[in-house]
Amino acid sequence: MFLKGFNRLSFRSKITFGLGVFLLICGLSVGFAVTKISEKSILEEHYKRGEALLQSIAYRSLEAILSANYLEIQKIITSLKKNQEFVYLYILDKNKNILLHSFNSGFPLKLLSINNNLKKEINIQPLKTNVGLIDDFGLKVSINDQTIAYLHLGLNREGLNKIIRKQHQTGFLITFAIVSLGLLLTHFFSKTITRRIEVLKKSADEIIKGNLEVQAGPILDKNCWEIMDCKNEECPAYKDKKRRCWHLVGTLCENCSLKAYPDKLESCMHCKVYNRLCGDEIQDLAEVFDIMTLSLRNYISEIRSQQKKIKEKENLLRTIINTTPDFITFQDTNLKYKLVNKAFCDYFNLKEEDILEKDDFAIFSSTQADLNYHEDKQIFLTGVPLSKEIQVQKGKQSRWFHILKVPVKDGDKIVGLLLTARDITMLKKYQEQLLASQKMEHLGRLAGGVAHEINTPLGIILGYTQLLLEDVDKEEWKEDLKIIEKQTKICKKIVADLLRFSRKGPTEVKDVDLNHSLQEVISLVEHTFSLNHIKIITLLEKNLPPIKGDEEKLKQVWLNLLNNAFDAVKDNGHILVRTKLCAHRRRVVIHFLDSGCGISQENLNKIFDPFFTTKEVGKGTGLGLSVSFGIIRDHGGKIFAYSPPPVEYIPDQVDKNIEWATIFIVELPLLEESLPEDLEPCQD
Repeated sequence: MFLKGFNRLSFRSKITFGLGVFLLICGLSVGFAVTKISEKSILEEHYKRGEALLQSIAYRSLEAILSANYLEIQKIITSLKKNQEFVYLYILDKNKNILLHSFNSGFPLKLLSINNNLKKEINIQPLKTNVGLIDDFGLKVSINDQTIAYLHLGLNREGLNKIIRKQHQTGFLITFAIVSLGLLLTHFFSKTITRRIEVLKKSADEIIKGNLEVQAGPILDKNCWEIMDCKNEECPAYKDKKRRCWHLVGTLCENCSLKAYPDKLESCMHCKVYNRLCGDEIQDLAEVFDIMTLSLRNYISEIRSQQKKIKEKENLLRTIINTTPDFITFQDTNLKYKLVNKAFCDYFNLKEEDILEKDDFAIFSSTQADLNYHEDKQIFLTGVPLSKEIQVQKGKQSRWFHILKVPVKDGDKIVGLLLTARDITMLKKYQEQLLASQKMEHLGRLAGGVAHEINTPLGIILGYTQLLLEDVDKEEWKEDLKIIEKQTKICKKIVADLLRFSRKGPTEVKDVDLNHSLQEVISLVEHTFSLNHIKIITLLEKNLPPIKGDEEKLKQVWLNLLNNAFDAVKDNGHILVRTKLCAHRRRVVIHFLDSGCGISQENLNKIFDPFFTTKEVGKGTGLGLSVSFGIIRDHGGKIFAYSPPPVEYIPDQVDKNIEWATIFIVELPLLEESLPEDLEPCQD
């Protein structure tokens, strides 16, 4: 309990208490020793005085004893009673019979048994009595080795004890005064020491709070320093009289050539000039503490500067990673995610904290996660990167990704796995569109050649059939010939479509107002569509510039696309027609959206093929989209189809509850030239 209480005391209290106890113990010990020595000296002096007095009595009474002159002895006793210490005197003969004594009320016989074995000249024995402590001095008086008498002198020690007690009190008071003075001095010096330590503590507290501008050196011992102006003309403090540079013990200042605290540039701290006059170990400690603080401030400043640069680079890298549309992830050797970018999180509709420190089994399906696990382990074992393309089904949409997995090495050791995944769905579709376009071009050439070759025979067949109709009289034959004529005309129409598809037909080029041509076609079919409760929505951009083209052929394209949309919707649906200008890519864009049954992915790549149709037999020839493709191609444009339409092609102005199934995108150049060789449709 004492140690616990002592440990809770302040450093000043511990110093004061410790030194006080030490001084008290030392003072009491010294006082006790001095008192004992003084007491011993007083007793020795008392004994010497008693021995001398007894010898004097023996010398004076020897003749009286030999002559039995007791009157003379009585005079001696009477003179002794004047002494304050005198208690008694009695004389025994050689047979130890009482010859004479100084007691008034009778001799106490117990004295005969005390101090009676006198072998030395004088024997002293203390006696405790009711009047206090008495020293009995015994002397055997002899002449020529013959015992004449025994003398016993009793001296009271009470007066002597008073002197000893007074001496004890004086010694205690002196000891108390010395200890008190020592405690005061201890308190003063401990206060001085602890005050200086307190300055260092406050400086340390300021440093803990982040204030590295504290300087404990001059504050510690203000009287040990004198402030003086800097005399060096090269010092900035000399130029600015309101400033002073701070010269303390440290390295040599290049500016002032004085001992100064160093900073990063090896120059002095320009605030005050100090000339050190005195100091001790604590002062040296304070100065070293200040140097340490200054060095620490410089190091922290440099670290903060580097941290700021690292933070800026980290933020820039994070911004770049989160801005890129590609998926970027980093996994450690345990396949735990350590870094994911925003695109990756958005695709899986998860937050970054939901992915970090987790593996693929927490994100992907068990089958996909197991496949990823074995692929990743194989990369760790071989160190060979993996590149592949995968198709992912998400809801109704199918998307393609190009996956690249690269092992990340620190020296020769693999420390993680970097994954990048790029959505190449549009690229795949553009590749398919490009292949379809090339196929259509070849089919067009083939169809043009075939149409040209069979057009003449069909004309001959139709001509002879019509001549026969004029010469034949039988009705039965006429009916057969009319059937031949009708079917031949159908073939002629197909051949004409094939020729238009293969650009063999003539084209009349002039300025075309797309919005006007679309409005004419829409007004032509709007009533018919409304009978089946199909609503046509138009979003036509105003001030659309005219293009060069054949308006009648373009109207045929609009009519074909609207009829296809009508056939897909059938009843109770919506068709959206939208135009807009894509100025920076020098084109106008027309969108045809419908809420019909959609087109399967398998058929989406075949819809522009000649004679391909999903309609019932007799309801379509399969040349409508092929002819439209050829007309748009003749105008230097492009046509695309998506089912379902990407969300970026659905305008914000329409009802969000409408589920659009298919979109046809027609792009036409603003100038009399083909569109640039880019594959991506305009989304602006």
